[in-house]
Amino acid sequence: MEDKIKSLKMEHITKRFPGVLASDDISLNVEEGEILALVGENGAGKTTLMNILMGIYQQDEGRIFINGKEVRFRGPEDAFKAGLGMVHQQYMLVPNMTVTENVALGYKKAWKPFRLDLEMVRERVEEISSRYGLAVNPDAYIWQLSVGEQQRVELVKTLCLGAKFLILDEPTSALTPQETDELIDLLKKMKRELSIIFISHKLNEVKALSDKVVILRHGAVVFSGNTSDYSPSEIAALMTGHEIVLPENREPDMHGDVALAISDLYVRSDRGFFAVNGLNLEVREGEIVGLAGVSGNGQKELAEAINGLRPIEKGKIEFFGEDIANKTPYYVIEHGMGYIPEERNIEGIVPSFQIKENFILKDSDDEKFARHRFLKKKEINSNAEILRQNFDIRCPGTNTAAGALSGGNIQKVILAREITRAPKFLIAVYPTRGLDMGAIEFIHQELLKKRREGIGILLVSEELDEIMNLSDRIAVIYKGAIQSILHHGEATKKSLGILMAGLGNEEEKND
Repeated sequence: MEDKIKSLKMEHITKRFPGVLASDDISLNVEEGEILALVGENGAGKTTLMNILMGIYQQDEGRIFINGKEVRFRGPEDAFKAGLGMVHQQYMLVPNMTVTENVALGYKKAWKPFRLDLEMVRERVEEISSRYGLAVNPDAYIWQLSVGEQQRVELVKTLCLGAKFLILDEPTSALTPQETDELIDLLKKMKRELSIIFISHKLNEVKALSDKVVILRHGAVVFSGNTSDYSPSEIAALMTGHEIVLPENREPDMHGDVALAISDLYVRSDRGFFAVNGLNLEVREGEIVGLAGVSGNGQKELAEAINGLRPIEKGKIEFFGEDIANKTPYYVIEHGMGYIPEERNIEGIVPSFQIKENFILKDSDDEKFARHRFLKKKEINSNAEILRQNFDIRCPGTNTAAGALSGGNIQKVILAREITRAPKFLIAVYPTRGLDMGAIEFIHQELLKKRREGIGILLVSEELDEIMNLSDRIAVIYKGAIQSILHHGEATKKSLGILMAGLGNEEEKND
């Protein structure tokens, strides 16, 4: 194999799973120095196709060529040797190991006779981090890191292992707008040295970054062309088959009563410092409050503390007048709290349970689904089928294990469960992360519908367009405290970005 990958071709790739044609006669081509965007709705087959390219799955039909020579990878190690590197949407990291140790697992040069040269790996991590501006702490344990930080570790790990052709599966899904812009600039520079396949639902990024775009629908290529010839809205329409219009919150204030009141709250992180540091916040019935902030500023710890998943050192969390600080998750759920967690695979679902079982995780003893503790299979099946159709969950059937779904479809399972179980209040942490534009449009409509029904919503997001489109008020969190609260019409991306960086009123001082 030559040192540089000058061309990569996939010809007539077909892959079948029980009940699903995941890849249907797909062909694509990437030349030297090109960035190809691979887009499509959730479950369209994008990740499956890339897993075939990386040797994780074996195609049933079709061929793969690198620099004109046919290759067949028996596993990911063969793909790595050929110079391919993939950053997966669902992280391939060992939580109880450090960043350095995770990189060392696949770094053959570090394996010396009778020992593992972790110091060499650590230096390599620092070198790559510094060269590409991907700040990671080589000594931090993975379980201590935010989702955004773990994404950076995945990028660093892939680059450390010497990738000459990079496959990125939703690489910006966990990054802030500033980090996303930095990554796009980085990838543009990197394409001088290597080619890139870039899977994304964020069509502005597709437009900004890619040279060519291939659109998949139901496992088949429905469009291929030069990105520069099409606008993001045109790409969205080609992807979904209809025009996408994201809804906006333009409705009058409902003047509801206070649903959630947080006072002087202190919560520690896994590393022992105060991730939530004297935080005060109110959310009223029929109001969406957007919580904007750079990843790692206490959003995760705040959401977990409210839902009884993390101990509170000091402060109050009043839920419809009752202090629920340090109550159990069961108590909080029973009192009407809905929760869409950040880490969907760990906190949102039980991966080995069937989809229909995940739909009723919080209501398995409700009389609607059980009688004398015996489950009502007919009602559970009917409920699951309705939710599958309403939320367009792409799966062979609701008996499928939830962990077998694509990331976006797992998110839809969680959303379907939390939105439809009639919560009194909803905490939505990155609710549209990893979803396609059609699904985002639908979820935004559902959140606004809940608002009209008088439900209070705390919306945690790093997507400033999402925050600005949906929120009545926007609270900016920095180092565990609320920096400022802006009303809907006051916020701009510039003002929010400055507050998210902890600069307060620096903009006013400089004007």
